Amino acid sequence: MAKTKELSKDTRNKIVDLHQAGKTESAIDPRKLHNIFSSLLNPPAPPSPSSLTAEDFATFYTEKIERICQTFTSPPTSSTSHSQHSITPSLTQLSTVAAEEVLQIIRSCNPTTCPLDPIPSAILQTISPDLLPFITTVINGLTSGHVPTVFKKARVIPILKKPALDPSDISNYRPVSLLSFLSKILERVVCNQLSDYLMQNNLHDPNQSGFKAAHSTETALLALTEKLHAARSAKLSSVLILLDLSAAFDTVNHKTLLSTLRSLGICGTAWEWFASYLDGRSYQVTWKGLASAPRRLSTGVPQGSVLGPLLFSLYTHSLGKVISSHGFSYHCYAIDTQLIFSFPPSDTMASARISACLVDISSWMTVHQLKLNPSKTELLVIPGDPSPAQDLAISLNHSMISPSATARNLGVTMDNQLSFSSHVTNVTRSSARIRFNTLMLAYKAKNGPAPSYLKALVTPRTAPRSLRSTSTARLVPPSFREKVPKKKNTIMQMLF
Repeated sequence: MAKTKELSKDTRNKIVDLHQAGKTESAIDPRKLHNIFSSLLNPPAPPSPSSLTAEDFATFYTEKIERICQTFTSPPTSSTSHSQHSITPSLTQLSTVAAEEVLQIIRSCNPTTCPLDPIPSAILQTISPDLLPFITTVINGLTSGHVPTVFKKARVIPILKKPALDPSDISNYRPVSLLSFLSKILERVVCNQLSDYLMQNNLHDPNQSGFKAAHSTETALLALTEKLHAARSAKLSSVLILLDLSAAFDTVNHKTLLSTLRSLGICGTAWEWFASYLDGRSYQVTWKGLASAPRRLSTGVPQGSVLGPLLFSLYTHSLGKVISSHGFSYHCYAIDTQLIFSFPPSDTMASARISACLVDISSWMTVHQLKLNPSKTELLVIPGDPSPAQDLAISLNHSMISPSATARNLGVTMDNQLSFSSHVTNVTRSSARIRFNTLMLAYKAKNGPAPSYLKALVTPRTAPRSLRSTSTARLVPPSFREKVPKKKNTIMQMLF
């Protein structure tokens, strides 16, 4: 019998993490469990040989952002931000937090260690009770409206996008930004307060599902596909457009973002804190044990940060009004934006209306210094059943966007017949979890913290008289159930 290969130290540690997760509250954290399983089943490939240096990467990333910013002919103005609400609430001061809350956040964070950390994050979590008074004092410095300079530094690690790519081509690497552990604790405290303020005053975009409690790619995809199925059952054709942006997080204009925050009622020392958070940021690239010279960041929200995704969603909040003004539906997840336009198959002006919407979106992007990438923007045409497929080709910024048979959206391969056959083929091995996920979504939509757009799809069944089934908490099927052929049942119909 061949001798079993000895496990590496890293693999043994991951198995220990998995064992510990099963005995703690982490067992109900699907994200953490997924990450552990993925790292075990798909370990990263060994580093590829390359003559590239840390300075090469730093120069490449800096020049890439500069080239994108140079394509914007006019600087953004304050008029591009949100219009002021008639009665605007305000967040003038960030609040101090109790030591117990700081300790809870420290223990709940993933202990990722950055080269900027003086000690490993896992050790800091272990000894945090002893250091808690000092850490709490540092965190509560947020009331001054100032962010310590040491918290505004990042280390960037280049990672090859795919193992098969040429390691000597610098464009084949994705920059992964690492921030110090304590800086992310501070950001989590501020993020919690900002999220509470936005939620309490209904300032969130309801069609933005990125990085919000009870929202996920799954809930976003469910809302999207139900809208497409409903249009098809009404004999309408639909167009699904998946916008692609180039280095979106890195080109966010700070003046426009701060103007947007002010229009949302964020002022006083709270606004000053965000201004300090964005100002004076820098990064260094770490490669083969060496670090590049520090590079200053004058645009963008930091990737790998806690606040970055939320700030980006606020930055793009007004895009929804542009899309809706053309009669389009939309849904967003972080930087991914999906447009839906449904129309009668006989509508000869559909292409013109789609082009007009995309032109206005492109103009909005330019004003906000975001680069729309037509070559990677995807288009699906879903014909109204039983309408014949339509051949729509859309012009955008002197480029043609042609319909494709399939498109990958938020990790799911969608096709122009909404059969999901390509996706099912790719993920057959995980199909045993589909019914569980479907039932869990139904439960959350009826009883739990599901997004409002899912709750609107679920109606409890009311019996006309007392029956044994009254206590079974059944739901009313969607009104278009009978209009859809049985073999093409929608996701919502699987719930009943």
